[in-house]
Amino acid sequence: MTRAQHFGWFLARGFGPHGWGTPALDWNYRWTEPRLYQESARVLEQAGFDLLLIEDAPSLGSPDTIDLRVRQAFGGPKHDPLLLAPYLFEVTRHLGVVPTVNPAASLPYTAARQFATLQHLSGHRLGLNVVTDTGSARHFGDAPQLGHDAAYDRAEEWLAGLRQLWGSWDDGALIADPARGRYADGSRLRPTRHRGEHFAFDGPLNALPFGTGGEPVIASPGGSGRGLAFAGANSDVQLALSPMDERSVRAYRERVHTAAIEGGRRPDDVRILFALEPVIVASAEEAERIVAGSRDPDDDALRRIADKQSSDLETDLTSFDLDKPLGSSVFGAHVSQGSIRRLVGDRDIETTPLRVLLSDLARLGRLTDRTGFVGTADEFADYIEELGEWGNDGVLLWGDLHPVTLHRTLDELVPILRRRGILRTEYVPGGLRANLAAF
Repeated sequence: MTRAQHFGWFLARGFGPHGWGTPALDWNYRWTEPRLYQESARVLEQAGFDLLLIEDAPSLGSPDTIDLRVRQAFGGPKHDPLLLAPYLFEVTRHLGVVPTVNPAASLPYTAARQFATLQHLSGHRLGLNVVTDTGSARHFGDAPQLGHDAAYDRAEEWLAGLRQLWGSWDDGALIADPARGRYADGSRLRPTRHRGEHFAFDGPLNALPFGTGGEPVIASPGGSGRGLAFAGANSDVQLALSPMDERSVRAYRERVHTAAIEGGRRPDDVRILFALEPVIVASAEEAERIVAGSRDPDDDALRRIADKQSSDLETDLTSFDLDKPLGSSVFGAHVSQGSIRRLVGDRDIETTPLRVLLSDLARLGRLTDRTGFVGTADEFADYIEELGEWGNDGVLLWGDLHPVTLHRTLDELVPILRRRGILRTEYVPGGLRANLAAF
């Protein structure tokens, strides 16, 4: 029997210059205005997607590498996705919106109050993608930058503080009975006091409790042991990046499920959504042409990839000889190991020429032989169906939020997924948490 799965869209470029560097720029959308995102949010809801997850990074990186982030707009500028969320809630009724938030950037009381407000305004459709970016520390004070694991410790204290504040109204505290002339019972509000390693605050929270809709959904990325432990103990959705063969998918899911059990939760408390970037085309012949055309990228194609990787790695790859190895010493200690792995793959960075590394990233593969994600809508549906046979919870389709991209990806795919029973045809009441729990 075909297994229904959850679908989301991962706006991997964040709230930034959409269309830049592509022909879609000439559609004349203004990325700083809400219309582009509102139109796309309507499409995602019409398609039956559970959520839109919006990447963010509050920093342009170190002072020495800012130009790498902005020259092709890969790493900035970016506006705050939390402030975009109300515009998306306004034009949708069911779609969950999950902006990225950084515990270093806002104090627990302020964050708890803002998120509670949005949860009520949205009809319980808010999610929070909690990241532990340490490179932005200099923007939020003069405390030393935390290490990788310590940043997760801070995130756990921050999230526990939010939940403590959200729970500071006991059952029965809210009365709201005009006949009795009583709005609330102050004796049922907890005088919360927190003094921790990273934060200090008092409660109770000056915002209403959530009622049956529950608190905002918590999402998280991260594949390290500490990142998965955080997800297991805290998250409702895990953004998963993994090789997409059966063995790797099952192994990743097992690691998350083990982390959930160790965190005192059930394995199915965490919905694991693998991030994929499909290239949906009209025919198998077109797919073959696209894959064949990617096999021998020219220097211009490699330069475009180098520009993007330079932003992610905060290292100017365009300044190195394409025909010589990089060597691991070119990357500073602040550079994400995940970003380095995406560049290097299974190659030896000390001996592999940069041209080979960039060419590996440029090459595309076919869905039919599971070497990549270029294929027809039917072929992609076959793959999603196969993921379901492996016990998969769902996928996040990865791309920008330009309407051109959405229609190119979804127009043929959505009807096929629905006919096969993979994609929902209707929502349940109760908001994002209820729809994630529906199957």
